[in-house]
Amino acid sequence: MRSSAILLLVVGILLLFGLVMLVSTSASQGEKLFDNPHHFVIRHCLWLALGVAAAVAAARVDYHWWMKLAWPMLAISLVLLALVYVPGIGLNIKGSNRWLRLPAGLTFQPSELAKFAAISLLAMWYGTRRRERTGFTGGILYPGALLCSILALIVLETDFGATILIGSTGFLMMFVAGAPVLYLLPVGLLGAAGLGWMISQNPERMGRIMAFLEPEKYAQGEAFQLLNALYAFVAGGPRGVGLGQGMQKRQYLPEAHTDFIFAIVGEELGIVASIGVVLLFVAFMLCGLRISGRASDPGGRLMAFGITMLVTLQAVINIGVVTGRLPTKGLPLPFISFGGTSLVVTLFMIGVLLNIARQGGSPFKKKRRT
Repeated sequence: MRSSAILLLVVGILLLFGLVMLVSTSASQGEKLFDNPHHFVIRHCLWLALGVAAAVAAARVDYHWWMKLAWPMLAISLVLLALVYVPGIGLNIKGSNRWLRLPAGLTFQPSELAKFAAISLLAMWYGTRRRERTGFTGGILYPGALLCSILALIVLETDFGATILIGSTGFLMMFVAGAPVLYLLPVGLLGAAGLGWMISQNPERMGRIMAFLEPEKYAQGEAFQLLNALYAFVAGGPRGVGLGQGMQKRQYLPEAHTDFIFAIVGEELGIVASIGVVLLFVAFMLCGLRISGRASDPGGRLMAFGITMLVTLQAVINIGVVTGRLPTKGLPLPFISFGGTSLVVTLFMIGVLLNIARQGGSPFKKKRRT
């Protein structure tokens, strides 16, 4: 099987597995909040259908168009990121301004669109300015400033998880594009230091850092979800307590169907299933990198690399948080957590990745006329 076919298979397995786990994890929360145990499953299926439609459409559109639209997408992303602060349009949840109100009680998270905008922008920049990318101005200053324009608005929302994810992906894209390491490394360290300082000035985020360092001390506060996630893995053992039989989702993990769904995988299906999910994401990364390496032009290679690394890093961060390896951040597990803007945009990017594969030698590539 070729990389694109394996990629489709892996994503399909993750989506179906996520739907099964959502049925198991969301029933008690749906009953409690909406008097309907199927509330989250129904909404997830709607988002999933929209995401699949977006993926199919993106797979049919030449990916070069997204690089041509990089500047308009940047402008739209910046406007939407700014609108989250407008009363009546933006929505504040738990002290963070990350969402826009949509009809029918739905919400939209502009930082999800900003992920693809950042990837398209860097792919366009380095793909069309190959001679400039090894210098400071063309290789670091201009693309770095454009990336920071997105990150600045996201970090002001106090969405440090998305900031780290997009910033890390952008840094890796700049590195593989050939940006001078002599300048790139100090700029990256400076950005990380600045983000660290901003986190230190935010009591809620610092509380999460302290809870990560001393979870037992904050067991009834910031470390409550982390400790109960770890208890879920302990209770599950190698084979789990059985699908639907977990206890943590009912009383101790209010975000069990979103950010902490991986803990319920460990509790109900065991360490074996958890390792299986990790291996699926490893397979996804390898397929994405192979598609990147076989792309037909530098811009396509960089765009495929950016999409692959963004999805992979998001999975790594989520799993790291749930297993206590990283401080708590609000990032869902791709393809598996309860859907929304993140699921739709992620599936859309998978469609773009398949289009890059199609034009770079995958089994979907059209035969040229002789």
